[in-house]
Amino acid sequence: MLENCNCNCESSKNLDSNLRKEMYEQIRCLDFAINELALYLDTHPTDEKALCLHTKYCNEARELKDNYQRVFGPLTINCPCRKWRWLEEPWPWERSDF
Repeated sequence: MLENCNCNCESSKNLDSNLRKEMYEQIRCLDFAINELALYLDTHPTDEKALCLHTKYCNEARELKDNYQRVFGPLTINCPCRKWRWLEEPWPWERSDF
C-alpha cells in the first residue's frame, strides 16, 4: 500500500515544485528588470549605473536560466539543451505548479 510509504517521495516532489516556482519567478523578475532598463537606456544611453545593472542582470538571468534548464528542461524552444526533452516533460497545462 502506498499509504504506508516512508520514502518521502511526496515531500521531494513538493521541494522540486517549490524550487521550480522560485527559480521561474526569479527569472521573470530579472527579465522584467532587463526590459525596463533597456527602455530607460533608450533615452539615457550614457547612464553608466544603468548600463552596469543591465549587464549584471543579463549575466544573472543567463546563469539562472542555464541552471533551471539543466534541472527542469528547456524554458522555450529557442533554448539549447543537450537532449530533446519536450515530449518527456508535462505540458504547461498538465502541471499543477504554475
